[in-house]
Amino acid sequence: MDGFVCKKLTEWGLAELTEKFKDEGIDEEILYLLDDPEIDSLIPRVGHRAKFKNKLKLLKEEKNTTTNQETVNSSAQCRQEPEEAADLDLDLPSTSYTSDKGKRKLDLQGESSRPQTKKPRHDTIPGSYREKIILNKVKNIMRLVDDRIPKQDNKKLNSFLKTKISELETDKREMVGVFGKTGAGKSSLINAVIGRKNLLPSGGISACTSVMIKVEANMQKKYEADIEFITKEVWNDELWSLFNFLEDNDTDEKLSALYGEEWKNKKPENLMDHKYFKEIPEFLHSRRKTLTCESAEELSVKLVKYTRSEKTDGESKDIKRWYWPLVKCVTIRFPSNDLLQHVTLVDLPGNGDRNKSRDEMWKEVVGSCSTVWIVTDINRATAETEPWEILERTCSLMGNGGQCQKIHFICTKSDVIEDSDDHSSDKVRALIFKRNMQAKEEVKKEFNKLNKVKKHFSDDCFEVFTVSSKEFLKQKDLNQDDTEIPKLQEFLKDLNDCHSETLNYVSGAYGILSLIQGARRTEVVAQKTEVCTILEDKMRQELEKVRKPMEEAYKVFEKCLSEGVERSKPSCQQALSSIYPSEVSGRGFHRILKCVVQNNGTYTPKKGDIKKQINLNVDLASRLTDSIDEEFKKTFPNKRKYGPFNGVINNFSLDTERLIQKYKDVELQLTFLKTEEEKMKTKLNKIIQYNKKKIYNSLTTTIEEAMKECYKKAADFRGQGSVKNMRDTIEKHVYDSKNIMFQQAKDKMLNQLTKLKEDMLKSLETTMQESIDHSLKTDGDSILDVTVELAKVKKHYNEPMGPDEETLTW
Repeated sequence: MDGFVCKKLTEWGLAELTEKFKDEGIDEEILYLLDDPEIDSLIPRVGHRAKFKNKLKLLKEEKNTTTNQETVNSSAQCRQEPEEAADLDLDLPSTSYTSDKGKRKLDLQGESSRPQTKKPRHDTIPGSYREKIILNKVKNIMRLVDDRIPKQDNKKLNSFLKTKISELETDKREMVGVFGKTGAGKSSLINAVIGRKNLLPSGGISACTSVMIKVEANMQKKYEADIEFITKEVWNDELWSLFNFLEDNDTDEKLSALYGEEWKNKKPENLMDHKYFKEIPEFLHSRRKTLTCESAEELSVKLVKYTRSEKTDGESKDIKRWYWPLVKCVTIRFPSNDLLQHVTLVDLPGNGDRNKSRDEMWKEVVGSCSTVWIVTDINRATAETEPWEILERTCSLMGNGGQCQKIHFICTKSDVIEDSDDHSSDKVRALIFKRNMQAKEEVKKEFNKLNKVKKHFSDDCFEVFTVSSKEFLKQKDLNQDDTEIPKLQEFLKDLNDCHSETLNYVSGAYGILSLIQGARRTEVVAQKTEVCTILEDKMRQELEKVRKPMEEAYKVFEKCLSEGVERSKPSCQQALSSIYPSEVSGRGFHRILKCVVQNNGTYTPKKGDIKKQINLNVDLASRLTDSIDEEFKKTFPNKRKYGPFNGVINNFSLDTERLIQKYKDVELQLTFLKTEEEKMKTKLNKIIQYNKKKIYNSLTTTIEEAMKECYKKAADFRGQGSVKNMRDTIEKHVYDSKNIMFQQAKDKMLNQLTKLKEDMLKSLETTMQESIDHSLKTDGDSILDVTVELAKVKKHYNEPMGPDEETLTW
């Protein structure tokens, strides 16, 4: 409960209700949404209830009067003084609504957009805002219903209902990964898209290539950052590696950032002394450090030492210690922003990290991104190799080994034309437009050359944007040709999908309330029995329809993998080529190879030099993954509208809609089954999406497991001839194991496919049978009456969702 509600209850002489309101989570927003049935349940005493209703009614009238007057005044001011309003430095809501398109446009904190000239309608509410109101209303209804479900009578059914109500709450969050080398404009892009000019520092101080930064919306009014550190044990191991195996300049950079010059005369174990971590005791106790600030600028300044590399210019000169070598991930949360309500933007290093824990987190996040933004300077969009190398190196993690549906190639600084300072002239704008269109075509042609990437992503997954973060932040006479940041904002709005969250919750709540009310009817036993028999027969038929395509897919993968095993055996020598020196020789290559065996077959070079990256396990497994890539993409498409296994889960149906028309006496029970069926299919598709990543990546992880023994043995070699001994040990193990290792990888993947099939069928049958039993085989004569609640939720369930044709201008 917030301070506003507490203050009002005290003013109204109802302070004794404070604890009850606190327990129910009644904040200012929910207070205004309370209706009579909810108030009746919330306040049992008649005197208090009558007083509260009267006071709340007066408060709502006062709020409506104030809001209407402010809206009228604002509208009049927009019509009379548009130029003055455009120049004001106001802290506006993060989202504005344009009535001509019915679309939301993100406004910038501290800067106002040009006001809309079209007269707003004051009797309409923006679609997303209306949906939030509906969602909060229905959530409040279900909280109160949950409280009223008795704990004694009908324990089995009541427990089932409480579980179903708790499952309505889902924390859906989409991940958008942002790649790009330092200087490409990632930070400026993120700041512009989310409308926070100074949230992520840009320019002056270089970004650290190791630290992952997540950006999310915060429901609080503060700016927050959670800093997650690597563990003491991991840092102790990394110190040992830094002193023994990696390049001198990399060691110097990391250790000097944290220890200054002290490390040069000390042993690694002495650098674990607690005196070096006094400012970050959270690191010593394996806890997260939280920073809380009033503004984006203040938070940005405090974060510099945890996220950026050392530089001598500006305010950074005052920083004595830089803690980024110890940081695993930073999560930044800023006050309410609709675009990131259910979306997380992640600023990602280009190719993982040498540190194992950071690298594992990097792989997990990359595999969880539903969209990837690859950011580069428009003048080097095709010539710069790093963006394309990132794409090639990560495509299997994002595609078949992940859940990425869209790749956005974002060309920054699209407004920059050399030898021209006046970007507003028609001539220069024409040049900018032509150059941007040309860049788009060239980037698309380059993408079409990437055969490896196209095994995982089709042409319609790839889109190119040209943006100018600098000009967008200025808000100067922009049109769609100057920058496509508004398009990216619109994409995030759709990805955020408030509409889907509301629809799913309301649908689930309607089903549960239908079941509760239907369970009160005990006079329709014969019809229940008849419908139950029909449903169980139908379920057996539908389960068979699911089983058949899954078994067919298994046979196809078995054939593909058998071919992959046979191709892998003779190609071992080619895969092993990475452990032979090419440009690097002598001591340098000794360190690289030592790093490979120390890190179970992988080597991540300094500063994201992707061309020099080594992953022997991936190379050895490449023939196996190549053999299934095309079929895997068809069987487990990342695009949700298609569904896995040719959509068999999506097509599963107990035909409840038809049964409702015929058996009206059990319409409520069938309505519940209809909503449960949809929930179940959504849940299963998510489970398959998660498990398909593990199944695909199992080919490489099985190879890695089979190679661990030789990596460990090779790592023990020291002194003269150790490079040859390490290489010979790896080669011998590969050739001795090749007739078993690749077959093991094949068998493990096929076993996981079989387990997935069995788990899906069991889950479908068990969940739907349980729902049928509770709907049609349970006596619910003592259950509560939810007539009023059902009518309210049914009204919301039946009303159209989404924005009005004309929406209110904020």
